[in-house]
Amino acid sequence: MNIKNILKQLEFKRKKRLGQNFLHDEMVLDEILFHADIQPGDTVLEIGAGLGSLTERLSESAGCLISLEVDKILYEYLGNRFRNRKNVRILWQDILKFNTDDLPGQDIKVIANLPYYISTPILKHLMKSVRKFSLILIMLQKELAERITAEPGSKKYGSLSIMTQFHTQAEIVAHVPRTAFYPPPAVDSALVRLQVLKQPCVNISNPEGFFRVVQAAFSHRRKTLRNSLLGSGRVSADKLDSAFKAAGISPTLRAESLSIHEFAKLAQFLL
Repeated sequence: MNIKNILKQLEFKRKKRLGQNFLHDEMVLDEILFHADIQPGDTVLEIGAGLGSLTERLSESAGCLISLEVDKILYEYLGNRFRNRKNVRILWQDILKFNTDDLPGQDIKVIANLPYYISTPILKHLMKSVRKFSLILIMLQKELAERITAEPGSKKYGSLSIMTQFHTQAEIVAHVPRTAFYPPPAVDSALVRLQVLKQPCVNISNPEGFFRVVQAAFSHRRKTLRNSLLGSGRVSADKLDSAFKAAGISPTLRAESLSIHEFAKLAQFLL
Protein backbone atom coordinates (compact mmCIF):
# COMPACT_ATOMS: atom_id res chain seq x y z
CA MET A 1 0.00 0.00 0.00
CA ASN A 2 1.44 3.34 -1.08
CA ILE A 3 -0.04 5.69 1.48
CA LYS A 4 1.16 8.85 -0.21
CA ASN A 5 -0.49 7.89 -3.50
CA ILE A 6 -3.79 6.97 -1.85
CA LEU A 7 -3.92 10.21 0.11
CA LYS A 8 -3.17 12.12 -3.08
CA GLN A 9 -5.95 10.33 -4.98
CA LEU A 10 -8.37 11.10 -2.17
CA GLU A 11 -7.22 14.72 -2.12
CA PHE A 12 -6.95 14.10 1.57
CA LYS A 13 -5.81 16.78 3.99
CA ARG A 14 -4.75 15.55 7.40
CA LYS A 15 -6.66 16.89 10.37
CA LYS A 16 -4.20 17.58 13.16
CA ARG A 17 -7.01 17.44 15.72
CA LEU A 18 -7.50 13.75 14.83
CA GLY A 19 -3.81 12.87 15.13
CA GLN A 20 -3.73 11.14 11.75
CA ASN A 21 -0.49 9.21 11.42
CA PHE A 22 -0.94 6.13 9.25
CA LEU A 23 0.81 2.87 10.19
CA HIS A 24 2.57 1.34 7.19
CA ASP A 25 5.43 -0.79 8.53
CA GLU A 26 4.77 -4.44 7.62
CA MET A 27 6.90 -5.75 10.48
CA VAL A 28 4.86 -3.75 12.99
CA LEU A 29 1.64 -5.02 11.43
CA ASP A 30 2.99 -8.58 11.79
CA GLU A 31 3.76 -7.85 15.46
CA ILE A 32 0.21 -6.66 16.07
CA LEU A 33 -1.27 -9.75 14.42
CA PHE A 34 1.00 -12.01 16.43
CA HIS A 35 -0.01 -10.55 19.79
CA ALA A 36 -3.70 -10.29 18.82
CA ASP A 37 -3.79 -14.01 17.98
CA ILE A 38 -7.03 -13.64 16.01
CA GLN A 39 -9.02 -16.86 15.61
CA PRO A 40 -11.78 -17.57 13.04
CA GLY A 41 -14.53 -17.26 15.65
CA ASP A 42 -13.29 -13.97 17.14
CA THR A 43 -15.18 -10.70 17.09
CA VAL A 44 -12.74 -7.81 16.75
CA LEU A 45 -13.32 -4.10 17.34
CA GLU A 46 -10.80 -1.95 15.48
CA ILE A 47 -10.55 1.67 16.60
CA GLY A 48 -9.19 4.12 14.06
CA ALA A 49 -9.08 2.10 10.83
CA GLY A 50 -7.38 4.87 8.86
CA LEU A 51 -6.56 3.65 5.35
CA GLY A 52 -7.17 0.02 6.25
CA SER A 53 -3.63 -1.40 6.43
CA LEU A 54 -4.46 -3.25 9.64
CA THR A 55 -8.12 -3.73 8.69
CA GLU A 56 -7.02 -5.79 5.70
CA ARG A 57 -4.92 -8.10 7.83
CA LEU A 58 -7.53 -8.45 10.57
CA SER A 59 -10.29 -9.24 8.06
CA GLU A 60 -8.35 -12.28 6.87
CA SER A 61 -8.66 -13.99 10.27
CA ALA A 62 -11.56 -12.53 12.27
CA GLY A 63 -15.02 -14.02 12.22
CA CYS A 64 -16.49 -10.53 12.60
CA LEU A 65 -14.55 -7.29 12.29
CA ILE A 66 -16.13 -3.99 13.32
CA SER A 67 -13.91 -1.09 12.31
CA LEU A 68 -14.54 2.45 13.51
CA GLU A 69 -13.33 5.53 11.65
CA VAL A 70 -14.26 9.07 12.61
CA ASP A 71 -13.03 10.79 9.44
CA LYS A 72 -15.81 10.91 6.81
CA ILE A 73 -13.48 10.72 3.80
CA LEU A 74 -11.60 7.73 5.19
CA TYR A 75 -14.86 6.07 6.21
CA GLU A 76 -16.15 6.30 2.64
CA TYR A 77 -12.84 5.03 1.27
CA LEU A 78 -12.90 2.06 3.66
CA GLY A 79 -16.54 1.31 2.88
CA ASN A 80 -15.70 1.02 -0.79
CA ARG A 81 -12.50 -0.93 -0.23
CA PHE A 82 -14.13 -3.57 1.97
CA ARG A 83 -17.60 -3.63 0.43
CA ASN A 84 -17.24 -7.28 -0.59
CA ARG A 85 -15.96 -8.53 2.76
CA LYS A 86 -18.98 -10.05 4.45
CA ASN A 87 -17.23 -10.29 7.81
CA VAL A 88 -16.34 -6.58 7.89
CA ARG A 89 -18.49 -3.67 9.11
CA ILE A 90 -17.13 -0.16 8.66
CA LEU A 91 -18.77 2.41 10.94
CA TRP A 92 -18.45 6.20 10.79
CA GLN A 93 -18.13 6.58 14.52
CA ASP A 94 -16.25 8.32 17.30
CA ILE A 95 -15.25 5.69 19.86
CA LEU A 96 -15.98 8.11 22.73
CA LYS A 97 -19.60 8.29 21.55
CA PHE A 98 -19.84 4.60 20.73
CA ASN A 99 -21.80 2.38 23.12
CA THR A 100 -19.62 -0.70 23.42
CA ASP A 101 -22.49 -2.51 25.15
CA ASP A 102 -24.14 -2.69 21.72
CA LEU A 103 -21.35 -4.92 20.42
CA PRO A 104 -22.42 -8.50 19.73
CA GLY A 105 -21.31 -11.16 22.21
CA GLN A 106 -18.54 -11.20 24.80
CA ASP A 107 -14.78 -11.78 24.79
CA ILE A 108 -14.31 -9.19 22.05
CA LYS A 109 -10.77 -8.29 21.07
CA VAL A 110 -10.03 -4.58 20.75
CA ILE A 111 -7.24 -3.51 18.41
CA ALA A 112 -6.47 0.19 18.33
CA ASN A 113 -3.94 2.64 16.96
CA LEU A 114 -5.02 5.59 19.07
CA PRO A 115 -4.54 9.30 18.38
CA TYR A 116 -2.07 10.32 21.07
CA TYR A 117 -3.91 13.46 22.14
CA ILE A 118 -7.00 11.49 23.13
CA SER A 119 -5.54 8.13 24.19
CA THR A 120 -6.26 8.54 27.90
CA PRO A 121 -9.99 9.38 27.48
CA ILE A 122 -10.38 6.43 25.10
CA LEU A 123 -8.64 4.08 27.52
CA LYS A 124 -10.91 5.23 30.36
CA HIS A 125 -13.94 4.77 28.09
CA LEU A 126 -12.91 1.19 27.32
CA MET A 127 -12.37 0.40 30.99
CA LYS A 128 -16.01 1.27 31.71
CA SER A 129 -17.17 -1.76 29.73
CA VAL A 130 -14.02 -3.85 30.02
CA ARG A 131 -15.99 -7.03 30.85
CA LYS A 132 -17.10 -7.13 27.20
CA PHE A 133 -13.51 -7.70 26.16
CA SER A 134 -10.94 -10.46 26.45
CA LEU A 135 -8.02 -8.48 25.06
CA ILE A 136 -7.16 -4.85 24.35
CA LEU A 137 -4.13 -4.35 22.12
CA ILE A 138 -3.31 -0.68 21.68
CA MET A 139 -0.65 1.47 20.10
CA LEU A 140 0.19 4.35 22.41
CA GLN A 141 2.71 7.10 22.87
CA LYS A 142 5.67 5.46 24.59
CA GLU A 143 5.40 7.71 27.65
CA LEU A 144 1.75 6.80 28.21
CA ALA A 145 2.48 3.10 27.68
CA GLU A 146 5.12 3.29 30.41
CA ARG A 147 2.65 4.99 32.75
CA ILE A 148 -0.09 2.39 32.45
CA THR A 149 2.35 -0.51 32.88
CA ALA A 150 4.35 1.12 35.71
CA GLU A 151 4.83 -0.67 39.02
CA PRO A 152 4.68 0.76 42.56
CA GLY A 153 7.75 2.78 43.47
CA SER A 154 8.13 4.21 39.99
CA LYS A 155 7.70 7.91 39.28
CA LYS A 156 5.48 6.92 36.36
CA TYR A 157 3.16 4.88 38.56
CA GLY A 158 -0.13 6.65 39.17
CA SER A 159 -3.92 6.51 39.10
CA LEU A 160 -3.92 5.53 35.41
CA SER A 161 -1.63 2.58 36.20
CA ILE A 162 -4.02 1.42 38.92
CA MET A 163 -7.15 1.91 36.80
CA THR A 164 -5.68 -0.21 34.01
CA GLN A 165 -4.08 -2.89 36.17
CA PHE A 166 -7.23 -3.20 38.30
CA HIS A 167 -8.92 -4.75 35.26
CA THR A 168 -6.09 -6.11 33.13
CA GLN A 169 -2.64 -7.62 33.03
CA ALA A 170 -0.72 -4.88 31.25
CA GLU A 171 2.57 -5.23 29.40
CA ILE A 172 4.51 -3.47 26.69
CA VAL A 173 5.09 -6.08 23.97
CA ALA A 174 6.85 -3.95 21.35
CA HIS A 175 8.52 -0.59 20.93
CA VAL A 176 7.62 1.12 17.66
CA PRO A 177 9.76 3.85 16.05
CA ARG A 178 8.12 6.95 14.64
CA THR A 179 9.30 5.91 11.16
CA ALA A 180 6.64 3.17 11.16
CA PHE A 181 4.04 5.86 10.46
CA TYR A 182 3.35 8.35 7.71
CA PRO A 183 3.77 11.12 8.43
CA PRO A 184 6.05 10.30 11.37
CA PRO A 185 4.71 11.53 14.73
CA ALA A 186 6.92 13.62 16.99
CA VAL A 187 7.35 10.77 19.50
CA ASP A 188 8.04 7.05 19.57
CA SER A 189 5.28 4.56 20.28
CA ALA A 190 4.75 1.29 22.10
CA LEU A 191 2.35 -1.59 21.59
CA VAL A 192 0.60 -2.48 24.84
CA ARG A 193 -1.20 -5.74 25.48
CA LEU A 194 -3.97 -5.60 28.08
CA GLN A 195 -5.17 -9.09 28.92
CA VAL A 196 -8.53 -8.61 30.61
CA LEU A 197 -8.82 -10.36 33.96
CA LYS A 198 -11.85 -12.54 34.67
CA GLN A 199 -12.33 -10.53 37.85
CA PRO A 200 -10.69 -7.32 39.12
CA CYS A 201 -7.32 -8.01 40.72
CA VAL A 202 -8.68 -7.01 44.15
CA ASN A 203 -12.08 -7.65 45.69
CA ILE A 204 -13.69 -4.25 46.21
CA SER A 205 -17.29 -3.75 47.32
CA ASN A 206 -17.28 -0.09 46.26
CA PRO A 207 -15.11 0.35 43.11
CA GLU A 208 -16.17 3.98 42.59
CA GLY A 209 -15.15 4.85 46.14
CA PHE A 210 -11.89 2.97 45.72
CA PHE A 211 -10.97 5.01 42.64
CA ARG A 212 -11.90 8.25 44.43
CA VAL A 213 -9.39 7.34 47.13
CA VAL A 214 -6.74 6.57 44.49
CA GLN A 215 -7.38 9.83 42.62
CA ALA A 216 -7.17 11.85 45.83
CA ALA A 217 -3.96 10.10 46.87
CA PHE A 218 -2.25 11.02 43.60
CA SER A 219 -3.68 14.53 43.40
CA HIS A 220 -0.54 15.96 45.05
CA ARG A 221 2.30 13.56 44.30
CA ARG A 222 4.85 15.39 46.43
CA LYS A 223 2.67 15.31 49.52
CA THR A 224 2.35 12.42 51.92
CA LEU A 225 -0.63 10.11 51.63
CA ARG A 226 -2.19 11.63 54.73
CA ASN A 227 -1.93 15.19 53.49
CA SER A 228 -3.19 14.33 50.00
CA LEU A 229 -6.21 12.43 51.31
CA LEU A 230 -6.95 15.03 53.96
CA GLY A 231 -6.80 17.73 51.31
CA SER A 232 -9.58 16.05 49.34
CA GLY A 233 -12.05 17.19 51.98
CA ARG A 234 -13.83 13.84 51.88
CA VAL A 235 -12.56 12.42 55.16
CA SER A 236 -11.83 13.73 58.65
CA ALA A 237 -8.36 13.61 60.19
CA ASP A 238 -9.55 11.20 62.92
CA LYS A 239 -11.07 8.74 60.45
CA LEU A 240 -8.03 8.96 58.24
CA ASP A 241 -5.62 8.26 61.08
CA SER A 242 -7.74 5.32 62.23
CA ALA A 243 -7.78 3.91 58.69
CA PHE A 244 -3.98 4.10 58.36
CA LYS A 245 -3.58 2.32 61.68
CA ALA A 246 -6.11 -0.40 60.85
CA ALA A 247 -4.59 -0.99 57.41
CA GLY A 248 -1.06 -1.06 58.77
CA ILE A 249 0.08 1.63 56.33
CA SER A 250 2.33 4.55 57.24
CA PRO A 251 0.63 7.93 56.66
CA THR A 252 4.00 9.45 55.74
CA LEU A 253 4.36 7.36 52.58
CA ARG A 254 3.63 8.83 49.17
CA ALA A 255 0.98 7.43 46.87
CA GLU A 256 3.41 5.85 44.41
CA SER A 257 4.68 3.57 47.20
CA LEU A 258 1.39 1.68 47.57
CA SER A 259 0.38 -1.34 45.54
CA ILE A 260 -3.19 -1.82 44.34
CA HIS A 261 -3.76 -4.31 47.16
CA GLU A 262 -2.56 -1.79 49.74
CA PHE A 263 -4.82 0.89 48.29
CA ALA A 264 -7.71 -1.58 48.48
CA LYS A 265 -6.91 -2.29 52.12
CA LEU A 266 -6.78 1.41 52.97
CA ALA A 267 -9.98 2.15 51.06
CA GLN A 268 -11.74 -0.62 52.99
CA PHE A 269 -11.38 1.41 56.20
CA LEU A 270 -12.17 4.77 54.60
CA LEU A 271 -15.41 3.91 52.77
